[in-house]
Amino acid sequence: QPGAAPGQVQSPAPSPGQAGQPMPDRQGRRGGIGLGGAAAIGLGAAAIGGIMATQGADRLDEVRRRREERREGDVTIIREPGRTIIRGDDDRAVIRHDETQRFRDLGLDTRSERRGEETVTIYNRPDGTQIVTVTDSEGRLLRRSRRERDGGEFVMIDNVRRDGPRPRFAEEVVELPPPPLRIPRERYIVDAEQADERLIYETIPAPPIAPVPRRYTLDEVRYSPDLRAHMRSVDIDTINFDSGSWTVTSDQAGRLRVIAQAVRQAVERAPNEVFMVEGHTDAVGSDVDNLSLSDRRAQSVAEILTRDFGVPPENLTTQGYGEQYLKIQTQDAARENRRVTLRRITPLLTGQNAR
Repeated sequence: QPGAAPGQVQSPAPSPGQAGQPMPDRQGRRGGIGLGGAAAIGLGAAAIGGIMATQGADRLDEVRRRREERREGDVTIIREPGRTIIRGDDDRAVIRHDETQRFRDLGLDTRSERRGEETVTIYNRPDGTQIVTVTDSEGRLLRRSRRERDGGEFVMIDNVRRDGPRPRFAEEVVELPPPPLRIPRERYIVDAEQADERLIYETIPAPPIAPVPRRYTLDEVRYSPDLRAHMRSVDIDTINFDSGSWTVTSDQAGRLRVIAQAVRQAVERAPNEVFMVEGHTDAVGSDVDNLSLSDRRAQSVAEILTRDFGVPPENLTTQGYGEQYLKIQTQDAARENRRVTLRRITPLLTGQNAR
C-alpha cells in the first residue's frame, strides 16, 4: 500500500528538481556537481559534522560573513551556519544540512547520544511513539525510523547503500530516461495558487507516473532529477519570498493550510509517508547564496507545516536547489522563482511501482 514501511528495522530498505525534464543551468547543463568535479565528495563532506553545532544565522549577510572555505581534493568545501556547500571545479554545487536541527529548532522533545561513529536522536511524540534518527560523524542522515509503544520499529528513510562502501556524490546521481507523461502537465506540476483544492488533495498522495525500478536512498532522490520526475508535485507558489530572504511572513503562512491538510490526511492513512520540501530561488545572485537561500526556504516552510498545521516533522525532509529549476526562464529577479515545491517521495524510497 502507499507509504507502507520498507520493513522492520532488522531488514532495512535500501532518493528532484522540478518534475519533468530538468532545466539547464546558465551554461546549458544540468544542475548539480559534475561527475568528474565531485570525485572527492566523500572526503569533502566531512565538513558537515563540525558546522552543525554552530549557532544559526537569520540574515543572508550574516551567513556570508560567517562562511569558511577550504579546498579538499578537487572540491571546495564552504561552511556556513547550519549548512555545508560542496562545489566542484565546474562550479556546480550541492548543499547539505543536519535533518535533526529542524526538530530542535521547533523545540520538540528530543535527546541525542553518540554511539560509536553515529549520533542517535530520539524525538518523543505526544502519543508515546518515538522517532529515531541516526546520523553519521559528518551529520549525514543514515536512517529514520518510527518506534511503536510495543517496541516494534519501522524504517521510514534508509539512506545507506548495501552494495559496498558509502558512494561518492557522482555515484548517487541516478540517470533514467524521462518517464512518459500521460496526464496534462498542469496536473503533473500543480500550481497551488491556481489549482482547486480537489486537485491538490489528489496530487499530494499520487502514485508514480511510471514504474520505479528499485528502492533508492534519500541521497539518490535528492541528487537525481530523473528519479524525482517519476512523482507529481505541487508548486507552492502561494508563498513567495522577498529577495535574499527565507522568512515566510505571517500573512502568507495561512496559505499553506490546504497543503498541510492534504499531507496530514495522507500521513493519517500511511504513517510512514515521506514528503520532500524543495527550495528554489531566482537567478539573481551567486550560486552559493542561492543554494543557501533555497535550503533555508525549504526548512522554513517545513517548520510552518509542523508548528502551525500539525504535520508530523518526521514525515518531511527538505532540500535546496538554488536556481537550478527556474519556473520562469529569466536571469532577472522573478518572485515566481522564489518558491518551494512539495513532492511525495515514499515510492522512490520503497521501490513501489506505479499502480
